[in-house]
Amino acid sequence: MAVAISQVFFEHHRVALGIGETNPRISWRFQGNSTDWTQAGYSIEVSQSKPSQVGLFHYNSSESVLVPWPTVSFESAESATVRVRAYGQGDQHDTSWSDPVSVEAGLLTQDVWSGAIMIGAERETEQDAPHQPLLFRKEFSVENKIEKARLYVTAFGLYEASINGQKVGTAVLAPGWQSYQHRQVYDTYDVTDLLASGDNVLGIHVGEGWYAGRLGFGSGERNIWGDSLGALALLVISSSNETQVVRTDTTWNASTGAIITSEIYNGEVYDSKLEQIGWSSPNFQVPESAAEWTGVKELETPYGQLTAPDGPPIRPVEEVKLQEVLTSPTGKKILDFGQNLVGYLRLRVEGPEGATIELKHVEVLQGEEISTRPLRNASQTDRITLSGQGVQTWEPTFTYHGFRYVQVDGWPDDSPLDENSVTAIVIHSDMQETGFFECSDELITRLHKNILWSMKGNFMSVPTDCPQRDERLGWTGDAHAFAPTAGFLYDTSGFWRGWMKDVQSEQVQGVPPLVIPTIPGPGIPLAAAIWGDAVIGIPFSTYISSGDLDALREQFSGATDWLDNGIPRDETGLWSRQSFQLGDWLDPKAPPDDAGQATTSSIFVADAYLIYVTQLVVQMASDLGFEEEKSRYEEMVANLKVAFREAWISPDGKVANETQTGLTLPLYFELFQDDDEAGAAASRLQEIIAANDYLVGTGFAGTHLLGLALTKYNLTDTFYRMLLQTTLPSWLFAITMGATTTWERWDSLQADGSLNPGDMLSFNHYAVGSVGRWIYQVIGGLAPVTPGWKTAKINVIPGGNITWAKTSFLSPYGKFSTDWKVNETGFHMTLEIPPNANADVILPGTKETRRLGSGSYEISDPEFRFE
Repeated sequence: MAVAISQVFFEHHRVALGIGETNPRISWRFQGNSTDWTQAGYSIEVSQSKPSQVGLFHYNSSESVLVPWPTVSFESAESATVRVRAYGQGDQHDTSWSDPVSVEAGLLTQDVWSGAIMIGAERETEQDAPHQPLLFRKEFSVENKIEKARLYVTAFGLYEASINGQKVGTAVLAPGWQSYQHRQVYDTYDVTDLLASGDNVLGIHVGEGWYAGRLGFGSGERNIWGDSLGALALLVISSSNETQVVRTDTTWNASTGAIITSEIYNGEVYDSKLEQIGWSSPNFQVPESAAEWTGVKELETPYGQLTAPDGPPIRPVEEVKLQEVLTSPTGKKILDFGQNLVGYLRLRVEGPEGATIELKHVEVLQGEEISTRPLRNASQTDRITLSGQGVQTWEPTFTYHGFRYVQVDGWPDDSPLDENSVTAIVIHSDMQETGFFECSDELITRLHKNILWSMKGNFMSVPTDCPQRDERLGWTGDAHAFAPTAGFLYDTSGFWRGWMKDVQSEQVQGVPPLVIPTIPGPGIPLAAAIWGDAVIGIPFSTYISSGDLDALREQFSGATDWLDNGIPRDETGLWSRQSFQLGDWLDPKAPPDDAGQATTSSIFVADAYLIYVTQLVVQMASDLGFEEEKSRYEEMVANLKVAFREAWISPDGKVANETQTGLTLPLYFELFQDDDEAGAAASRLQEIIAANDYLVGTGFAGTHLLGLALTKYNLTDTFYRMLLQTTLPSWLFAITMGATTTWERWDSLQADGSLNPGDMLSFNHYAVGSVGRWIYQVIGGLAPVTPGWKTAKINVIPGGNITWAKTSFLSPYGKFSTDWKVNETGFHMTLEIPPNANADVILPGTKETRRLGSGSYEISDPEFRFE
């Protein structure tokens, strides 16, 4: 297959409409199996309509990832259409022109908002209660022929915009969750096709969301960023001879509708008799049963915080069909979707006026009844009161749930309750999927699926710890441990770039809060290893996956601020022995009521991570060309290693905590004196694991590194044995118990089927899924050698009696893939390397390394056998 450009994109945007960059860098992926194809140069064609011009730019360069914008900077709302063509080296063929791709800037300065203001309803706002969602409405007329129309919109809360009765865009829970006092995202939509000549209406529906809704444990806190819901919008309509703008101002009207409340934790209450049918269409007449319309008032407009998004919005991405309708011992109707998921239900139902349907969403059953204890103080309950006016199609607007099961009460007797009347809608931040894996072991394949589902359920504008209980917060330590695995499963570059801006903005004297965006309680800035180290670990892992030095540069000051000012240290430079730590959180031996009571010292864990992340800053400084900082942190690492060995490693090479985590960390972080000492420690780790029947003995600190450390010291077979265990604690135990996502605790559900007695009991938590990185790198054999995957390492290490595996990763250059099998004739692998990239390929038997360029290869080792 000839080489072709399969995808052109700008920065890390899937759709480059309303972006914040004035000089967006351009990348392109290749497809094709031409052998050793390398780009020698490229051309970029930039077409602009105002003024009408086409620019053609040629470069002699092999770069195809994040290349500089070739022409003048964008002004606000300016757009261009771009095509790319690449030229092969020597007599290699050239690509055809890529498909044209559009890029358009958003509103880059305050003045281009044309005086639009944040508006609120002229009514008293709720204080210690949920906020009823508000409707904002503006009538306007369009006289000229419409050539182009753009809507720029955000809210104090969550919004859903509509024009002439049709929803704008496909995003839900927009504009997502940010640290609103620092960053308020606005979105841009092409609404050309929604407008008509003559009378039009722009409507904006606003719910409390994260901005003003209840967040946090127990009763939580309301109105963290503000107590008034509001909307800010600018509609720009372009015709051949003029531009018309419709802005939010005090000429709008406001009311309430059928949604009584819609809360993140507690769900939505909807009363059909209060519907304002046609409220966002022309010729609207207020129904007698609906609320009156009032004026609006000006709220403080967050011009200083307005920003275009870095990552994709939350969208409905798939639908899951109802698998079974169960009847519980008490006679309750329970829907089973067969998959623990995150989203909501869409109903199609007909019933009498005033009938109320109640939907209680849960993850698990106990005694064949729904179990709400894991939800704590989140009810996850939707209620819809029917209109009696025929078939209704309904779904909630400003909430989401984590669930597999839904108890349905009040469903009309005459309306079927089946897969045609109820559908589960899955939502998450709409990142591009990049990682794919399956193998001969069905449980390992299911584990990969579970990891993927838990990522989907928790990448919800921010990386949440769980999607169901009264928490759902952006815990930094969980994200830190999982980020490398996330980078295999999806293109997370834009997602992390936006969230890490909030992390850096929230740092206080170098210390990031434990949860971002910060909230009262768990969100206070509190220095803790692993969690605080996220300001280094996540930007670094994103850089390794994407190769984006600019994004790394953005985060470098936050990383050094943490090391220089945030960490409380003792006289040796290690962590203060009085410091707060979460340590090896959820060690399998931790009691249910004390998740931090690990078998490994939390200060030991903190010190080990301190050296590791300081080493990462050395590499960051080196790649960024910051030589002075590189030298300073190199010296810091050397001194810290000496102090660590004096504090924690005895003269005979034993560590103070000879546990799985206690040995994994210094092995992976290379903290032992020499290779002999490290080798002896690796042998002891293997012995500890064997004595524990190959069961897991690590918490958050060690789990994501355990397999990598064992493989680093040629103990891959030991980790295969661990990975394949099915009894507690192990990765596959949950699967034997029917899990379809990864759990918070190794024993969230115990062997007898009962719930763990602890109150932290999520069945959708991605942290233990961090083993996915090892699956991709060892079973799949795929890892980057250089940041951004220009050169990969292909090193499949078969084991665990897995006889075949298929793995692929969509890198910035294109798809790397391995498809291998082991049988009576040896080891056989089909390998694909994308154009303009190469790979160091290591054969599993001989360990011979070969550098291969792009193409498709058949590689065999007839002598290979499982030992």
